[in-house]
Amino acid sequence: MQLLTPQNFKDYELIDVGGFEKLERFGQFITIRPEPQAVWDKSLSNAEWEKRAHIKFMPRSSSSGEWKKLKQMPDQWQIRYEISDVRNETNEKESQISNLKSQISFRLGLTSFKHVGIFPEQAPNWDFIYQTVKAMSVPQPKVLNLFAYTGGASLAAKAAGADVTHVDSIKQVVTWSKENMDLSGLNNIRWVVEDALKFVKREEKRGNKYNGIILDPPAFGHGPNGEKWKLEDNINEMIKGVLSLLSDQEHFLILNAYSLGFSPLIIENLLKQKAGENLNVGELYLQATEGNKLPLGVFGRFRNF
Repeated sequence: MQLLTPQNFKDYELIDVGGFEKLERFGQFITIRPEPQAVWDKSLSNAEWEKRAHIKFMPRSSSSGEWKKLKQMPDQWQIRYEISDVRNETNEKESQISNLKSQISFRLGLTSFKHVGIFPEQAPNWDFIYQTVKAMSVPQPKVLNLFAYTGGASLAAKAAGADVTHVDSIKQVVTWSKENMDLSGLNNIRWVVEDALKFVKREEKRGNKYNGIILDPPAFGHGPNGEKWKLEDNINEMIKGVLSLLSDQEHFLILNAYSLGFSPLIIENLLKQKAGENLNVGELYLQATEGNKLPLGVFGRFRNF
């Protein structure tokens, strides 16, 4: 099992985590946000947190809240990530890929549901996507990004030269993704506002195939027409559909799952028949400057070429 964390994300830093909160730097601005998995004590004092932070999220319920500004800062700002080859010496195929770099940009903002528009723990997957697309012999590989949020994976695939389809059920989030595409100097991503499972079923009927598929499903969610998503109830059906969409030629797949109690072994059981010995499973985490590791979901990924 692998443990993956961003190696060179200059515009992001997890400063400290504990007491069900995390202290993070996004670019030049520092936030305090809730973190349900941080059951241990903070390394720094509460006073030190408040001294450093520009803004703190104050929950009103389990799904919403408001921001309290502690210092002057804008409601929107930008950060960048330089995609590169993070060599994994335990995987010979990955370690043989040449050093590749490309920069993608994100517009961040203060939302009522505590997020700012990026999940920085996904950076190792962005590297993997970029490297894999670049290494394919297929001209302009087709890549499908499901539950795509603000599009980090879509940007990585597009920067590597893929033909990208980006699917999310929330129109405003897709609009946000378009802003990130423009900021990154990219174009021609196909945007789809639809329930992910419905989209997959329709693609099956059409006989469409993809060289790469990325899924980052939430624990709970709703489609644009009220469709209900619950990870443990729907993931098996989703994976069956997704695997049928993979090209018989060169292909890759990434599955992320952020749900308390969701094991990497579940991911392994879902993917091992298709992936075989090429499957890597593990956990994504963020390493705090003050020493603790914050677990942020499990993943499975494989490539066949």
